[in-house]
Amino acid sequence: MDRLQSMRVFAKVVEQGSFARAGMALEMSNAVVTRHVADLEQHLGTRLLNRTTRKLSLTETGTGYLDRVRQILSDIDDADAAASATACKPSGTLRIYCHPNFGQTQLAPLLPRFAAEFPDVVLDVTLADKTVDLVEEGYDLGFFIGVQKFDGSMIARQLASSSVIVCASPDYVRRRGAPAHPRDLTEHDCLNHAFEQVRHTWNMQCGGKEVRVPIVSRMVSNNVEILRQAAIAGMGVVLRSTYTLQDDIALGRLVRLLPDHCTGKLTVLMVYPSRKLLSAKVRAFVDFMTATYPDPEADPWLSAL
Repeated sequence: MDRLQSMRVFAKVVEQGSFARAGMALEMSNAVVTRHVADLEQHLGTRLLNRTTRKLSLTETGTGYLDRVRQILSDIDDADAAASATACKPSGTLRIYCHPNFGQTQLAPLLPRFAAEFPDVVLDVTLADKTVDLVEEGYDLGFFIGVQKFDGSMIARQLASSSVIVCASPDYVRRRGAPAHPRDLTEHDCLNHAFEQVRHTWNMQCGGKEVRVPIVSRMVSNNVEILRQAAIAGMGVVLRSTYTLQDDIALGRLVRLLPDHCTGKLTVLMVYPSRKLLSAKVRAFVDFMTATYPDPEADPWLSAL
């Protein structure tokens, strides 16, 4: 018995709801389909399907087995796709969705390098901060920041981790001084994101310990660029993720405060469909990005600040 083929037949029978329709989809006779399922049940020593003259239904054992079978078949398809993709030349349009801040500060400098390496790939990049269904909206892959839930048919691959740290302009520090301890932030003007959980309290972390600091918001906004511009203008203290800070700190527009503390870490995720065959262009871009960020747990931007 070809057990793998029998698994495919079993999964197709459940999907189609009948042996006859499964046989039509697989271009097999009804007898061959029936034999595959019977052989599988005989091999396992248990019934997978309840059969009546009107309908089929999964047994309890069959329900659990179907989940495992689908995962196995998906993994095999993905492995075949990876092997096939290496033999194909990346080409065509690659549609990318990306969180704006990461796209502007990190992805933008990388795209010319990828384009030079793969000249037959046309890049179509959308920057937005919204809930998006990559498959439904026709994207090949996307980049997201923070912990998010994705459909089980998607691979969410962590690229890196980015610390969220405290910053202010040199002018603000000259006028108001630099906080020596997180509790000192209570006496400072804070530029705050509109998230409810940080509106009144910042949780500062250091060495595994956490300090809850009441803060006063000088300004609140749901737009990080507005907060950034206000901080550069000397309006107050702001929380920024490390991947957005290289230019501002290198050019002296902002300085880091409380260098031993952060308010947590953001996860940078690369997400793409796992249950369809990856094209050569997608495989090439995934490999390019994972080579650029080889340690998914590290914060590659923190040491550069």
